[in-house]
Amino acid sequence: MYPELFSIGPFTIHSFGLMMALGFVAAGVVSYFEFKRKGMNPEYVYWLTLAAAVGGLLGSKIHYLLLNLDRVGDDPLAMTFSGAGLVWYGGFIVGALAAMAVARLFRISIIKVLDAGAPAAAIGYAFGRMGCFLNGDDYGIPSALPWAMGFPQGSPPTPPGVEVQPTQLYESFAALAIFGILLYLRPRLKSNGAMISAFLVMAGIERFLVEFVRFERDGQLQQQYLGLATAILAGIALFFIQKRARSAQVEAAAKPRRAFPKKGPSSLKKRKSPG
Repeated sequence: MYPELFSIGPFTIHSFGLMMALGFVAAGVVSYFEFKRKGMNPEYVYWLTLAAAVGGLLGSKIHYLLLNLDRVGDDPLAMTFSGAGLVWYGGFIVGALAAMAVARLFRISIIKVLDAGAPAAAIGYAFGRMGCFLNGDDYGIPSALPWAMGFPQGSPPTPPGVEVQPTQLYESFAALAIFGILLYLRPRLKSNGAMISAFLVMAGIERFLVEFVRFERDGQLQQQYLGLATAILAGIALFFIQKRARSAQVEAAAKPRRAFPKKGPSSLKKRKSPG
């Protein structure tokens, strides 16, 4: 683990902050090309990404504080302004709402913005979880697996001699897989709302499963239930979106086409000039 990468004078570059920044940059780049592919103005991506980043950080911190209200009174300033303590669901919800507000301000389709942001969210999450790994937090339960490892300087540190499952890497690799699956399914998910629904299905399932091997903490069961509920609701939405798209295709194919007579020399009649 490398919580601190290097220092330049009094400034220290932390791995978690760097990975977060790279995640937002990668998400912005992916969104830029998704906007161009959808025929949308990519100039809006900068403001949408900025809104999602600020909203995501605020939302993740607020969710963390809500889960730890009993500890906030001990040292509210440290709890509020520390770099640790960010909850994904709060960040995703508030970040998405912030991006939707900017989309409404610029009068662009909110659902198209969410669809374009689905693969961007996956690649950004992959970088974020890699930052958690380098920082040594959000690890798993003790394990004797060959790839288990210790985080003696983690947050919190693992006890001496204890190795745990690197669930941060599980989630990072899962996010990369979700990103690849979304790109593969993109030609089949053309309807509005299909891409973001597919992302939420896979992200919810991933979060539900990984919580079984995450280190026990406050709000863990809530996170697991949220993951399951997200996957189910998004799956229902995706089912009806795709069903409606297929019904529209069937109706379009069954609709009789109007036949137009072929024009040729034999079908043209000469008009008599008046005289």
